Amino acid sequence: MSELINNSNERKKKLKELILKLHQGESEQQVKQQLLESLSSIPYGEVVDVEQELISEGLPEQEILRLCDAHSAVLHGNIDLSASAAIPEGHPVDVMINENKALKKIAENIENTILEITEKENITLEPFVLKLRVFFNNLFDVDKHYRRKEYLIFPYLENQGVTGPPKVMWGKHDEIRELIKGSIELLQTEDITSEELLASAELILLPAARGVKEMIIKEEEILFPIALDKLTESDWYEISKQSLEIGFCLYDPQEEWKPDWAPEDTLSEMNKSGANIRLPSGSFTVEELLAILNTLPVDITFVDRNDKVKFFSQGKERIFQRNRAILNRDVRHCHPPASAHIVDKIIEDFRSGRENRSPFRIIKGGQMIHIEYFALRNEKGEYLGTLEVSHDVTRYRELEGEQRILSYRK
Repeated sequence: MSELINNSNERKKKLKELILKLHQGESEQQVKQQLLESLSSIPYGEVVDVEQELISEGLPEQEILRLCDAHSAVLHGNIDLSASAAIPEGHPVDVMINENKALKKIAENIENTILEITEKENITLEPFVLKLRVFFNNLFDVDKHYRRKEYLIFPYLENQGVTGPPKVMWGKHDEIRELIKGSIELLQTEDITSEELLASAELILLPAARGVKEMIIKEEEILFPIALDKLTESDWYEISKQSLEIGFCLYDPQEEWKPDWAPEDTLSEMNKSGANIRLPSGSFTVEELLAILNTLPVDITFVDRNDKVKFFSQGKERIFQRNRAILNRDVRHCHPPASAHIVDKIIEDFRSGRENRSPFRIIKGGQMIHIEYFALRNEKGEYLGTLEVSHDVTRYRELEGEQRILSYRK
């Protein structure tokens, strides 16, 4: 075995040589063996430097994108993360690591379901297809995870001169998004056979799941350590404050992170400033409006004109549980696949103006639940979105006669 290289410049030179060998067609296994023999482990910052150098020296970004998975596979487990900082609970990176755990579990569920189809003979395929639809609908939530990287983390890194990894990763994000979208479309195919499904699995379903898992490795071994090293606490606070607008992915942070020097939360600040929400018939403070929405004896969920969930009320006795991971999620992916066509129909009818409301009622845990969707329109009649209102009407069905005097319920 050759002597290990301890000099930073020599390590980077050797790493560049190894990546270029992949570019020239040498196998991953051969390159990985050479990496182990000469480098043992590489500080994450040096990996970033080498990617930057390769781009600046003329290796096309598309070629680095093509090599991305190969050189990540070679480096996996050989990157020295000892210098990376401890991550506080609720910090944007802590949130993304927890999201990755959920994403990895779904990707593995997809792989295991396809393996189960492969191993069984004369199966009834429909239950497996339904399971895969649910898994891929959930997996597409990774879009919010990627957008927080693209629009919140990458700009700060680029300001620090780190442009290589963001460009390469963004390209991989787009590839993964297309694979997941294609998988969702494929799984809507009527009367698909086991043979057709398994043939497509190798082309699109499994690459989608593997792409998500491989990106997790790239993030946790390269992106997060370099971002923690380069970005300031102030940068991370800005990222944290803006994260909710894009939304979380399959995970609702239980702790709010903010530096010791940060001001009070936005709601308190808005109330202190006297900022009111002014309407034609009056006004509210933010605190008052929030109290009204959470006191109404109904669950309210707002879906905007782009079919994204934007708000839900947080009353003490919610009928249907919600968490902030659904924010900015396509409303179709918040319902079971079997009812997705109903959601499509309601939105289509509301958007076209054919309908303005759509009522349903169900029995849930012995309670009569009334659910109604309302089309929201502006003064010109233009579609703004959909309001879902759910109400436990069980006790109203039992009312008889009148009650004209004060009588508190015990």
